[in-house]
Amino acid sequence: MRLLRLILFLSVMLIGAAFAVMNADPVSLDFYFGIRELPLSVVLVGAVCLGALLGMLASLGGFFRLKRENAELRRREKLVSEEVNNLRSLPIKGR
Repeated sequence: MRLLRLILFLSVMLIGAAFAVMNADPVSLDFYFGIRELPLSVVLVGAVCLGALLGMLASLGGFFRLKRENAELRRREKLVSEEVNNLRSLPIKGR
C-alpha cells in the first residue's frame, strides 16, 4: 500500500512538473490596483484552487442543514425506540 501511494505521489508530481514546464509563458494579470506578470501554470493552478474553495464554501450551507436534520432524526429515533421498549414492558390486557 505504501509503495502504491509513493508511485501515485511521484506520478502526480511528475505530471505537475510537466504542466509547469509546458505552461511557463508569462501572463499579465490586471488588478484594480496594478498589473502583475505570473507564469500561466501558476495562474491556472490558482484559478482551479480558487474555484474549488468557492465550491466548498457554496456547499457548506447544505452540509450543515443536513447535519442538523440528521441530529434531529437521531433524537426522534431515540425517543421512538424508548417508547417501543416501554410499550413492550407493559402487560397485555386480557391475558
